Amino acid sequence: MVRVSLRTVTMQIPSQKIITKDNVSIDIAAVAYYHVTDPEKSVIQIENVQSATNQISQTTVRNVVGQFSLDQLLAETLKINEQIKMVIDKHTEPWGAEVTAVEIKDITLPTTCQRAMAKEAEAERERRAKIVAAEGEFQAAVKLGEAADIISHTLSRSSFVLSRLWPKCDRKEFHHHLPCAIMTTVQEAIKMLKTDSATK
Repeated sequence: MVRVSLRTVTMQIPSQKIITKDNVSIDIAAVAYYHVTDPEKSVIQIENVQSATNQISQTTVRNVVGQFSLDQLLAETLKINEQIKMVIDKHTEPWGAEVTAVEIKDITLPTTCQRAMAKEAEAERERRAKIVAAEGEFQAAVKLGEAADIISHTLSRSSFVLSRLWPKCDRKEFHHHLPCAIMTTVQEAIKMLKTDSATK
């Protein structure tokens, strides 16, 4: 008589070297969870269901991960985990065992690859900083252009008002109140009027 546990088993998949699709050598360790669903098959169909599941898990992790590039491996871990689980479960089903989950828990990159990724990340940060700075300069240039248009418009209006008032300035009792917006450019306007008078 053989006792078979129906509890979920936590199985460590040892770290192993794997070559990714883009020829990067990495070390990957994973963990799998499975439980026996048919005790009779787990005894009759396979000699040691735990050992067999562990061996097929190592092979499957190596084969599946090798189909992806390093970038895909880092970005699509959940998808790869699910694919590994489905392949292992397909093998263990005839043995009366069901795999409930597989998780890649550790990815070790070569030192040279880590340096390259660090440089790439730094370059990306510098690129974003330059873009932000360029956008700030562009906005400042737009605001300066708007300010120049306003000043030009105010100067033209001031020149028109002062040209109307200039003939009356010879009167001793002449007084006139100018708006603040006009006063800001009154000196420039007077200079322009003097220059026009001198040329006539």
